[in-house]
Amino acid sequence: MSPFDRFVMVDWSGGNDTGPRPRKDAIWICASDGAPRYLRNRVQAEAALAEEIDSALIAGQRLLIGFDFPFAYPAGFAAALTGSNDPLGVWAWLAARIEDAPKANNRFDVAAELNTGNGPFWGNGLARDIPGLPRTKAGYSNPFPEKRACEARAKGSFTCWQLAGAGSVGSQVLMGLPVLERLRNRFAGQVAVWPFQPLDAPVAFVEIWPGLVNKAVRAACGPDDIRDAVQVRLVAKALAGLAPDRLAEMLAVDAPVEGWILGLGHEQELMACL
Repeated sequence: MSPFDRFVMVDWSGGNDTGPRPRKDAIWICASDGAPRYLRNRVQAEAALAEEIDSALIAGQRLLIGFDFPFAYPAGFAAALTGSNDPLGVWAWLAARIEDAPKANNRFDVAAELNTGNGPFWGNGLARDIPGLPRTKAGYSNPFPEKRACEARAKGSFTCWQLAGAGSVGSQVLMGLPVLERLRNRFAGQVAVWPFQPLDAPVAFVEIWPGLVNKAVRAACGPDDIRDAVQVRLVAKALAGLAPDRLAEMLAVDAPVEGWILGLGHEQELMACL
């Protein structure tokens, strides 16, 4: 595997347009050679990511883009939904059904469609009730594992089934995977998705979790800093600071069904780069 020339990290959001003023719980993007950028909605973020990929391809660079949401669901979900264990089939399924605009999206309705009884998804963040999508875990049932293997090891990580509430990541998954699927199709043959595909394309999409460098993030956050912006900057710096052979070892995982968090188990090495 050839070394990567640039690293771009993305802090995602599953909600609606967050307005013109930079704020937390929004979309932030940071390249290893730049400053964090605030993007108020996913339309802007998708355009910015397409520009990053275009620029890398024109320059003949290898680009690694990290996203802070799960690339797959716990074992059994993909096969139940699409008849195949291939997580990219779930990407395509969601891309065909998720409707996304800056001011509104249908993620909760799609989650209700995916549910059988009262699970696996829960957490309705809307004012209106949605049949089939419980607001809380009361009476909740899940036919699949609560977490992936990597999340069981990543202390403090949340389950992808929770769609609303503090720390929830489920909405980011539902709204993020369709964007990645569109980018993957737009740049067909130029993007590889880790760890489901060989990294022999110029651009790699990888899953990250800023919690791996949480101590550094806490130390770097001043009273006026936005944590999301600090996180993407530090994760980009940490990955860019790794020797190519060390990054290659971190990428050498076997998790074709559930995916993996890049750098999990190598937290001290990532911290040392900061």
